[in-house]
Amino acid sequence: MPYRIIFIISFIFAIQLLRAQNLISHSFIGSQTKDELNTHFGLSFIQYDVKYYKINYSTTDIQGNLDTVSGLLVVPDNSMLQFPKLVYQHGTSSSKANVPSNYGTPEGKEGDIPLFFGGMGYVSLAPDYLGLGDSDGFHPYVHAESEAWVALDFLNTFEASKSLFEVQTNNQLFITGYSQGGHAAMALHRALELAPFSSYEVTASAPMSGPYSIGGVMRNFILSDSIYYYPGYIPNTLLSYNEVYGNLFVEPASIFKAPYHQLILDYYQENIDLGTLNNALISALENIEGSCRPSRMILDTVRQVVANNPNHPINLAMKDNDVFEWAPEAPTRLLYCQADDQVPYMNSTIAADSMVSLGASDVKAIDVYSEGNHQECVEPAVTAAMLFFLGYQQIENPSFAKNLSGSSKKCILYPNPANNFIVIESELEGKVIVYNQEGKLITMREITSGKNMIDIKNWSSGKYVVNFLSPVNLTFQFIVID
Repeated sequence: MPYRIIFIISFIFAIQLLRAQNLISHSFIGSQTKDELNTHFGLSFIQYDVKYYKINYSTTDIQGNLDTVSGLLVVPDNSMLQFPKLVYQHGTSSSKANVPSNYGTPEGKEGDIPLFFGGMGYVSLAPDYLGLGDSDGFHPYVHAESEAWVALDFLNTFEASKSLFEVQTNNQLFITGYSQGGHAAMALHRALELAPFSSYEVTASAPMSGPYSIGGVMRNFILSDSIYYYPGYIPNTLLSYNEVYGNLFVEPASIFKAPYHQLILDYYQENIDLGTLNNALISALENIEGSCRPSRMILDTVRQVVANNPNHPINLAMKDNDVFEWAPEAPTRLLYCQADDQVPYMNSTIAADSMVSLGASDVKAIDVYSEGNHQECVEPAVTAAMLFFLGYQQIENPSFAKNLSGSSKKCILYPNPANNFIVIESELEGKVIVYNQEGKLITMREITSGKNMIDIKNWSSGKYVVNFLSPVNLTFQFIVID
């Protein structure tokens, strides 16, 4: 871990201690019942109605000035229970409006995943990032430090104002995110664990399909002359780091050849959005080079010096935004698809290997769908994250527990592993819902206090999640069927 990163993280959290409540405004966007959520997602096991809000709050921009940013807050609609918090960091935005807080509009689809987790019993916070949503300026794309502090300020804002939203939370905190959001999720997790003044303890983390090794895997891929149909990511990253560090280039023409540099300048000046830039660059590369090989946009002299000089400002900036050279304490799963066509899967495997070598005891990289491209990987990755989190999630009813006068009401499941039947022995009546690792509902039934036997002879081998819902709490347990 570079000393500069450690200093910045410490400084960020010291600043947080000095801040008062920084909520600027909140507006109710809408609500959905659990039945509506299940219909929307094609599921059957979502348990909670949700309400969701657009939040505006203060943070600092890259120059350290106060800025107003936006985000989406999703709360389970049950004021009696205490829920965990979950931060969802969203993927690359094609435009400033393509953010979670615009949920309900055509450009607000990034709000789907926070709503899903809200329905699963998490208070979900989805920041829009600097330069997106209601924030001014150019978005510092895949800039680890700002991704972390903007999310942290959202957490602090919520904690200071959560009474406005009629929801209770416990001390659990889960972190996830997809694509750019995988990088941002890792950045936040690292910041929370390494900062000496952090008041948040990460329960579990599941970054998904993120570019964790920007200075290694992503740099080498860009310089490799490979065919790649997302050339817009390259100037977006370099423009971002030039905004942050100020020493990469004077203007796009200093880095990129004609006619690419003019398209990139149009994007930087907000005349076109990222999606338009990407399509225009593909067309230009195919017309000029015969194929979409983004490295050929870069001036030959620049490409050569970046390839050969590890201390070039571009290499230093990219390396500074790697987010894997540390050892997480919280259980962490790096979820990816081997056929990812946007973010090479080696980002996840190299990151996991590095973390384990540095002493992490519970970090794994998991290929959730080998044949899936970047878009096709979203659903299996989110499903895997949800199942991973369920092994740790705690939802409690403090008022009910108080009425029990300290008595402990237990639900025990055995045998585990099992092959013919499972027994659920409970001290309370309740409901049992079982689903497999793909999120498919297997069975749902009422159980009585005492022993309840469930026949599993026709179930396939694999791991399942048993969800026990009682008046006291909602708990989950994994079982393995041989």
